[in-house]
Amino acid sequence: MEITHDETNQRYVLDIDGEKALVDYNIRNGKMYLVHSEVPRQLRNKGIGKILVEKTFEKLTEEGHKAVAVCPFIKIVARRSAKWSAIIG
Repeated sequence: MEITHDETNQRYVLDIDGEKALVDYNIRNGKMYLVHSEVPRQLRNKGIGKILVEKTFEKLTEEGHKAVAVCPFIKIVARRSAKWSAIIG
């Protein structure tokens, strides 16, 4: 599963067999605020949400962004791993 950065629509998109899971963000004061995550209904409860968020963290880190988790689910994923809690505010 490959994640792509759709800068025009300010989102990261994970394509899973034609279905799109996404993380929306806003940029303020040089930081990326991760405001919303969404997994298509038929893909829920399969661990896709965690994969989506972790791949988003990997991609934005690779791109050199500083990020703040606003979405409650994204906050949970960040807090559950020392690796991410050190990177995502």
